[in-house]
Amino acid sequence: MSKAPPLAAKRTHEWALHGDRREDPYAWLKDPNWQDVMQHPEKLDPDIRSYLEAENTYTEGALSDTLELQETLFAEMKARIKEDDTSVPFRDGPYSYFHRYREGGQHPLFCRYAGDTKDQDEVLIDGDALAEGLAYFQLGAVEHSPDHSKVAYSFDDKGSEFYSARIVEPENGALLPDRLENLSGNLEWSAGSDFLFYVKLDDHHRPKWVYRHKLGTPQSNDVLIYEEQDPGFFVSVSKSESGQFIFVDSHDHETSEIRFVPADSPAAELRLIEPRQKGLEYDVSHLGDKFLILTNEGKAEDFKIVEAPISQPGKAQWTDRVPHVPGCLILEHLAFKSFHVRLERQNALPRIVVSELDGVGDIAREQVISFEEKAYSLGLSQGYEFDTDTLRYTYSSPTTPQQTVDYRMASGVRLIRKTQEVPSGHDPEHYKTERIEATADDGETVPITLLYRKDEPPSASSPLLLYGYGAYGHAIPASFSTNRLSLVNRGFVYAIAHIRGGKDKGDAWYRNGKLDNKTNTFTDFIAAARHLIAEGFTSEGRIVAHGGSAGGMLMGAVANMAPSLFGAIIADVPFVDVLTTMCDESLPLTPPEWPEWGNPLTDKEAYATIKSYSPYDNVREQAYPHILVTAGLTDPRVTYWEPAKWVAKLRNMKTDDNTLLLKTNMDAGHGGASGRFDYLKEVALAYAFALTSVKVE
Repeated sequence: MSKAPPLAAKRTHEWALHGDRREDPYAWLKDPNWQDVMQHPEKLDPDIRSYLEAENTYTEGALSDTLELQETLFAEMKARIKEDDTSVPFRDGPYSYFHRYREGGQHPLFCRYAGDTKDQDEVLIDGDALAEGLAYFQLGAVEHSPDHSKVAYSFDDKGSEFYSARIVEPENGALLPDRLENLSGNLEWSAGSDFLFYVKLDDHHRPKWVYRHKLGTPQSNDVLIYEEQDPGFFVSVSKSESGQFIFVDSHDHETSEIRFVPADSPAAELRLIEPRQKGLEYDVSHLGDKFLILTNEGKAEDFKIVEAPISQPGKAQWTDRVPHVPGCLILEHLAFKSFHVRLERQNALPRIVVSELDGVGDIAREQVISFEEKAYSLGLSQGYEFDTDTLRYTYSSPTTPQQTVDYRMASGVRLIRKTQEVPSGHDPEHYKTERIEATADDGETVPITLLYRKDEPPSASSPLLLYGYGAYGHAIPASFSTNRLSLVNRGFVYAIAHIRGGKDKGDAWYRNGKLDNKTNTFTDFIAAARHLIAEGFTSEGRIVAHGGSAGGMLMGAVANMAPSLFGAIIADVPFVDVLTTMCDESLPLTPPEWPEWGNPLTDKEAYATIKSYSPYDNVREQAYPHILVTAGLTDPRVTYWEPAKWVAKLRNMKTDDNTLLLKTNMDAGHGGASGRFDYLKEVALAYAFALTSVKVE
């Protein structure tokens, strides 16, 4: 590589807390006016912009030899997407609603048609038209009113996740004068179609206020119905499956508090279900004269379902409906007029249980929807109709494209409504999925999902991409991805490590990968890598590790702890400056994240624990693998300066000549490019880096 990498200037800065002092020569990369930059990227400090652009230029130069490969990968991945794809419609009274893409279009079109014939659909929201001329555009919620006369939609046009909302009338295409600003994105209609409920963000990008908006009035006249006082709590609005109640949900990562108001009485006072109690989580559905509540109350760590009368919904009235079964995690539930459905996970595999109800809403019989593959993914799709016996779910596996299935709950008949099309062709029989287990340092077994070509069985010479996340209880599904085929078809083994910090093996799997147990996440990933090497699926230096956001923290940690295991690391928007961020109360997600990582401001032990693994604080003089790091300038979740500081420090301290690249999207936030094809270009760049780093042609 002829051109020398950019070196960030060092400027004296010191952090001091609990008697500990930390030097941070790259702290200047955080713009002092970062909140303004989130909404107005052009206001970024010139020195910071100059450095980020220099890194982008260097990355372009370093990867210039892969441009042809990137173009090939992009063309392959694009060819696997059905460009004029259409979702399976959901019926709601006189209309069926769906979304589709036009050929060559980057953004979805939300549409409907009357009755059962799709011949003449009407476009309600045209994402491509709304995005025209914008560097970034992302649709949020799209909600039609109960009387079908209006459609409200939210959108983000900067990547900062400050959403705006507008309302259109489908009959004439008129855009109503109502304009709502600085929203979290979700919207809910009152039953009379004359009010909208929404959540407004404060200056720190935290959901704080719930408002009721009367159509035809300015936002300044909106009525505040709830204000969250705790900066550590998230707030959202939702509607019951029955459509009869609006819920206002306040929660952090371990505590819930939910209020409700009848959807047909939007001006009524909110009623509380159960006051927040640290560690008590619950989620509410409505059925008849009762609420069905998914909760961990009473030490039900893998959750149970209770019921309570609407007239007295507090915990004192909760009675068990579906008991707690240790090791069988209830993930979510849906209520229908005559059925109750729950999605469960046991030993990293999901299943669906359907309860048929008798005349008073009690369980008459249950049926389990089972599947045969060794690893797969399931998802429930909530429709608009409550009085139906049709459950829609999605199914896929690493080898099987996604199927959209309508399940007749009364008869047990399954109807595949759609199978994901792969226009360039895909034969599941050419691929193999395996589920194996690694043994962690403390004896726990860590599931690993594998995908590879049958005609290229893994060996010690095989390159392998190992993906991990391990935070917030988020389990990585064993689902189908057309993009991964570009690696697998070139001889890669694609592996997912279901490490602690997710809920792959129940709630305890999550709790044993957070707070004081956070390092289990990292050692589990390392154990998975070593097991794959020991079992002959690959060899040391042939593994490309990949993770993003909190999974990017994982990448930073394993780079420090076991760099020789990996030939390369891809860290997307990585949360790597953990200690500094968790000590900064002004950042959007810091107070809400304390239950996940600990509060180092008030807890000296939490400070020491976080400092012991925080990737930025533990960069040392040693050899590191090839590393590609991505960032988004307007990202409110992992702010751009975290990956920028990490790369600057790595450049200064690493002892090798391996490639280290930082690619900052100057027009996007946490999710990268918003268009479905523009996003593929970012994937192609990452895959080209992976392929060349472990020398795969």
